[in-house]
Amino acid sequence: MPNYRRFPPDNRPIFITLVTYQRRPILVDHRGALRHALEQTRNSLPFDLHAIVLLPDHCHLIMQLPEGETDFSVRINQIKGRFSRALPGLDETTDHSRQKRRERAVWQRRFWEHVIRNEEEFARHLDYIHFNPVKHGYAERCRDWPWSSFHRCVGKGYYDIDWGVNIELDSAGE
Repeated sequence: MPNYRRFPPDNRPIFITLVTYQRRPILVDHRGALRHALEQTRNSLPFDLHAIVLLPDHCHLIMQLPEGETDFSVRINQIKGRFSRALPGLDETTDHSRQKRRERAVWQRRFWEHVIRNEEEFARHLDYIHFNPVKHGYAERCRDWPWSSFHRCVGKGYYDIDWGVNIELDSAGE
C-alpha cells in the first residue's frame, strides 16, 4: 500500500474534501449525524471550522488546528468514523477489500486536502465552498442552499447576501 505523506499545515487553514463511497447521496439526509460527528471530534481534538458546505455526496470544509498541532488526518478519520457509526441501518453492499478491513461503505477511503498558503487563497477557497451548490445545480443562488456556512459568513460581513449571482469560479478542489 502506498505511503501518503501529508504536508504539515504549520497552523495554516486546510481545505478538505470528503466524498461518500461511490458518491452515494446520503449526507444531506444524515446532516445531523455529521454535525454531531464534527462537534464530538472538535470537543476531543480542537480545531476551528472556518467554512463548510454539505452536498448530497460530498462536503468541503476549511479547518484550522490549534497552534503547534499538525495532525489533521486524525480529526478527519474521527469525523468519518463517528458519522459512519451513527448510520447503523445504512445498506452495507461493499467489496471484498472493505469487508476484509471491516470498513463500512460510507466514505471513500482517502480525502483531498490543500494547505492554504495566503489570504488570497483563503478567499478563493471560501468562495469555492459557498458557490459549490450553485455549481452542482442544487441551488440557483448561494443564499438558497441551507447547508453551508454562507449565511454565517454574510453575518460576519464577508459576503453580501446576493454574492455569487451570475459568477463562475475556478475549480479549487474537485
